[in-house]
Amino acid sequence: MRDDLEVGLLGPIWSTWQGHPVRPATRSAFALLAFLAIEGRPRSREVIGANLWPEASAASSGALRQALWVLRSALAQVGADPEAVIDSDGDAIGIREGVVIGVDVERFEEHLRARPPRLEAALATYGGELAEGWDLEYFAPERERLADLYEDVLTAAAIQRLSSGDYRDAHDAALELLRRNPFREEAHVVLMEIYSHVGSRSQVSRQYRRLRALLSSELGVDPLPETEAAYRAALRGCAVHSADRVRRARYPTDEGMMIFPTFRSGA
Repeated sequence: MRDDLEVGLLGPIWSTWQGHPVRPATRSAFALLAFLAIEGRPRSREVIGANLWPEASAASSGALRQALWVLRSALAQVGADPEAVIDSDGDAIGIREGVVIGVDVERFEEHLRARPPRLEAALATYGGELAEGWDLEYFAPERERLADLYEDVLTAAAIQRLSSGDYRDAHDAALELLRRNPFREEAHVVLMEIYSHVGSRSQVSRQYRRLRALLSSELGVDPLPETEAAYRAALRGCAVHSADRVRRARYPTDEGMMIFPTFRSGA
C-alpha cells in the first residue's frame, strides 16, 4: 500500500500527498512539516515554537499559526483535506492518526535493523544530511547521529563489497567515506586491500603513508595495530597477486584473460 504522505528529510526537504508534490510557500511551513514527521506524534504548540523559532519568543505563536496555515493550504492544493491530515487544537499539533506516512529517515533505519542489514538499500535511501540547508539547532543532534550512522554503513558496505569481489564499488564506498571523514582507518584498509589484490605495492604503500602522515600531523597518533597488520598483509598479498597476474599473462585461459581494474589513489 502506498503511503498517503511521503516526507523526505535526508537532503533537501520534500513531500508528496498520494504522489503529488506538496510545496508549501514558506520555509517555515516546510520546517513545521519536517518537525511533525520527525517527532511522529502531536507536540505542544509551545514546544514546536521553541524548537522552530527559538529567537522569536512571544512572536513564535504567530509564526506557528502562519506556518500551519501555509501548510494546510499546500495540502489543499493537491486535493488533500487538511483537517484529515493535520491534527491541531489549541494545545498541540501533529499528523492525524490513521494517515499512512512514509519518512525516509525511518526507512533508512529500518534497512539497518533488518537481519542481515540491507546495506545497499540504506545507502540508496540516504540522500544527504538531515534537512540539508537548514541551520536550525533542532535538527543538529539528529543530523549528526544519522551522519555518523551513514559513515558506519559506508564502512560496512565497503567491507562487504570487498569480500564479495566487487572491488570497484568497494573502492567507491571507501573513497566516499574518506571524503566525509579522512580519519576512518577502515576505509584506508579497504583501499590497501584492493590495491593489494591488483598487485600494486606502490599504491598500498602510498595509502598507508598518507594515513600515517594524517594521523601524526592532525592527532599525534599512529595507526591502530589492526591497521598496521592489514598493511603488512596487503604488502604480502601484492607479491602473490603480482605473480598470479604474470602467470595468467604467460599462460592465458578464459579465466586468465580477466582484465584487472585500475583505480586512482585514495583520498
